[in-house]
Amino acid sequence: MTKRFPLLAALLAGSLIGLPAQAVEVSFKPVADGVYAYIGETDGRTYDNEGLNANIGLVVTPAGAVLIDSGSSYQVAAKLHEAVKKVTLQPLKLVINSGDQDHRWLGNGYFTEKGIETLAHADAQADMKARAPEHMQGLKVLKERLDGTTPTLPIRFVKDADTTLNMGGTVIELKHRNGGHTPGDMLVWLPQKNLLFSGDVVYVDRILGLHPVSRSKAWLESFAVIDQLKPNIIVPGHGQVTDLATAQVHTRDLLLALRAHMKKAVDDGVDISAAVKSFDGKPFAHLKHAEVWLPQLANQTYLEMERE
Repeated sequence: MTKRFPLLAALLAGSLIGLPAQAVEVSFKPVADGVYAYIGETDGRTYDNEGLNANIGLVVTPAGAVLIDSGSSYQVAAKLHEAVKKVTLQPLKLVINSGDQDHRWLGNGYFTEKGIETLAHADAQADMKARAPEHMQGLKVLKERLDGTTPTLPIRFVKDADTTLNMGGTVIELKHRNGGHTPGDMLVWLPQKNLLFSGDVVYVDRILGLHPVSRSKAWLESFAVIDQLKPNIIVPGHGQVTDLATAQVHTRDLLLALRAHMKKAVDDGVDISAAVKSFDGKPFAHLKHAEVWLPQLANQTYLEMERE
């Protein structure tokens, strides 16, 4: 019997070689009347998930469909468009980039090619330009699935803190408070539904991310708008559709804890290494990737508090 095992293993390995690679399946699920969401993975960008490890929104209005975020690549954008067509006969009229992270806007080229308007806040523009090469480099894991993708800026930039769109009687309010996760982070509020697409201002189920362009102070200013709006339903940037209380615990309270701890450490002259080690992350240990990201979040927040 033991002599058969190597042969069996070889046969199994050979059969697996012929299996096709997995590809992300995009479908929108209803979260309210006329409002839908695609919920992406909470893991990192992989060949199989095609870099679409974030949530995407869809609002169907009498004046056409509105997509919230264009996806991580040209090919993913095409899949999003096909998924929209399965939900509604209304033509896709507008794509809103809720921020300047790769999966929020790198699909713009597809929609621009189709003559569909793309829109973002003006504060996203400089970061989109500056980090586009970094985004493309990070997405090389997609291999041929990145083919056709060219970083394409939105056609339209809005500049105000609050912008109201009226799509055939459906009101969509865009709210920007200096970003947070990225400079262009923008809330998409549907007052008639009491529903919010938060973009990367809200992470649930998994730990949030802080990058060199992130600003925790601005992030909390953006979150303060959510506290004021008190939405019944939140479609977060990452994680399952949620409520305000969960969003507060998983995102706002973590940012508050990081800033309070690191401010005291900086004020007291505590070394960054000691400050990072002494941060109590236990209340957030249940969030996915916490063990990997928390030290980095603490380090990033300390540096930010030093600059402030």
